[in-house]
Amino acid sequence: MRIAICDDEEKFRVQEKNLIDRVSASMDIVVDTYAEGKKLLERFDTLPYNLVFLDIEMPGMDGITLAREIRKRSTETQIVFLTGHVEYAIEGYEVNALRYLTKPVQEEKVKEVLRYVLDASVSGKQLILREEGEDLILKYADIYYMEAQNQYVMIYSEDGEHLIRANIGDFEEQLKSDGFYRIHRGYLVSLSKVKKLVKGEVIMQYGAKEISLPVSRSNIKPLKEALYAYVENAAF
Repeated sequence: MRIAICDDEEKFRVQEKNLIDRVSASMDIVVDTYAEGKKLLERFDTLPYNLVFLDIEMPGMDGITLAREIRKRSTETQIVFLTGHVEYAIEGYEVNALRYLTKPVQEEKVKEVLRYVLDASVSGKQLILREEGEDLILKYADIYYMEAQNQYVMIYSEDGEHLIRANIGDFEEQLKSDGFYRIHRGYLVSLSKVKKLVKGEVIMQYGAKEISLPVSRSNIKPLKEALYAYVENAAF
């Protein structure tokens, strides 16, 4: 996830970046800071941000104007305003602002924002596949695990099982940044669906059932680390 902070006061830029870095230490997040809106927009045009924290009261281009320019470029970017003035809230509605935070920003409020954005990002993502000549759309959040079967991959999901002609390694590459882990050459699992890890196996929650899947010996330690990091991120 890419985050931008735009604030004309350096002390607040530093405080806000340090706070985000601290609460997202184990996550794949990049944070850039800007002292003026023009520079942020120049960078945004090249590589958009998923989340922006905007100070409202800035010389030149204020935060509301900056938010309008961002909205012209993206309807997906989440916008959080940094201010102590409630009267700006009405203007914020027209740019679909996610939240208003009072400076200095509280750690718990930043955690709430990041969790919301991450949850929305993952739950909204989808796989578009071909199954028996028809298009199949699966949300990441609905997938439990995948099993390699020769030249096919069986996907176990909320709405049942789907056999897709594909390579499980391609799915691993696509999903590894979104809470999925390759526990074995034949299995790719959603960490959110793992109940426990015991004696070289993971116990998966698959609907109302529990499923045991093997973990390669070389993957046991990194899987534990991935699970701990996932649980830690889910809890903040």
